[in-house]
Amino acid sequence: MMIRQTLRLMAGSALCTALAACTLGPEFVRPEASLPAQWEGRVITSAAFADDVAWWNGFEDPLLAALASQAMQANLDVQLAANRVAQSRALRGISAADRAPAVGATVGATRARNSEVGLNDPSGHAGREDYGLFQAGIGLSWEVDLWGRVRRQVEIADARVQIANEDWHAVQTAVMAETARDYLQLRATRELLTITEDNLHIARDVQRLTLARQQQGVATTLQVASAAAQVAALEARVAPLQHRQSQLRNALALLLGRSPQALDAQLDSARSDWPALPGMATGLPSDLVERRPDIRRAEAALHAATAGIGVAKANFLPRITLTGDAGFQAKQLDDLDGWNAHRFSIGPAISLPIFQGGRLKANLALSRLQERQAGLQFQKTVLQAWHDVDDAIDGYSAEQQRGQALQVAVEESERALAAARRQYQAGVIDMLDVLTTQRIALDNQAALAGSRAAAAIARVDLYRALGGGWHDEGADAALTGSVSAASGVGNIAQRTLRSSQ
Repeated sequence: MMIRQTLRLMAGSALCTALAACTLGPEFVRPEASLPAQWEGRVITSAAFADDVAWWNGFEDPLLAALASQAMQANLDVQLAANRVAQSRALRGISAADRAPAVGATVGATRARNSEVGLNDPSGHAGREDYGLFQAGIGLSWEVDLWGRVRRQVEIADARVQIANEDWHAVQTAVMAETARDYLQLRATRELLTITEDNLHIARDVQRLTLARQQQGVATTLQVASAAAQVAALEARVAPLQHRQSQLRNALALLLGRSPQALDAQLDSARSDWPALPGMATGLPSDLVERRPDIRRAEAALHAATAGIGVAKANFLPRITLTGDAGFQAKQLDDLDGWNAHRFSIGPAISLPIFQGGRLKANLALSRLQERQAGLQFQKTVLQAWHDVDDAIDGYSAEQQRGQALQVAVEESERALAAARRQYQAGVIDMLDVLTTQRIALDNQAALAGSRAAAAIARVDLYRALGGGWHDEGADAALTGSVSAASGVGNIAQRTLRSSQ
């Protein structure tokens, strides 16, 4: 008999173990990304994309590197994204807690009196006297995860943590790219402003020369008016450029979480030259799956949707909950520590959905549709990434070619302008010829400055399209710092609000 009971116990334990290992729903399989084997582009190589973390260092600009470092730490969007990561991790901890038993302790003391005609009176006096009841105990409740419902919920929570992480990485990438774009546009605006002011000085010299020649009876009224018009046209360009410069400075201050004009002194040291930008390594197209935060996010969303099918299927099956309670109970406090005062209860509880009005079937159908949607979204994200990189490669290559042609145009127009001034002073050509030549030279100089900036910005866009600008090393420390900084900003905002009320 003893052997038979032991065998039954062993068989029951094995059955429970097997059932506990059962997990409903499809297992997540990482999707295949349809990408080409190689990128196309003459200035692009397929070598390893090793400088994707701090790609801004490739511009050899210490100020840009300093701004990027400050933006990574102080940008409020980065801090908000980091806070959302911390929230997702906390929610994951809540879901994971369902895998462990819930244990609680209670201590209570009551004074009561039951009805004389009632059905139960713990005092034993048929409701004719008051009684006290003292009790203390520990309770336990644990859902036996036979069908893997809890495991699938934890799997969903893990995927959502990954989604929040990728959103954080995407914000980092966007902030770094926007910081570089604004800084490079600021450099281009400053260069264009310098070119305009230099040409304005030349135009004023020409105007003075033309007035002097008019007094000598050599220059006509038309020539004087044309020279004055050229001066006025150049003066009209200065104010918008100064305003644009101020806007870009404030945009950088906002990205760094600073007040307007807070970076003006630091930005005064911005470089004025444009180093050559050689072709850059992009790595293989398949690397986008590992680098692009949006692709990684879409994959995590698909994982969460796949696990959701398992949860929906498990809801059709019974839930078994093991409950237990043990403690002491007595009518007198002095008797509470005696063995005769002990009590306990233990047993399983089974809940089975019988009729839900089609809710469970609809929920399962919804979960399958959500998985289908997540799969389509993954394909769309990969295709969009492919287009982004291809457009960025074409843009970078085109701007490099345009810059080379404009460099020749600037050199030739400056040579022509110098010759025109000499010929005008010698009385060989008319003033209108000089002004026309000067206008062409100015336009070419401005176009070259714009092309250099556009090439640098196209390089930034290419880095962003490739998914550069973030890394996992020290992510926990960065996350903690960002969350702490965000909390500090929130406290400051609250204090400011209270002070204004």
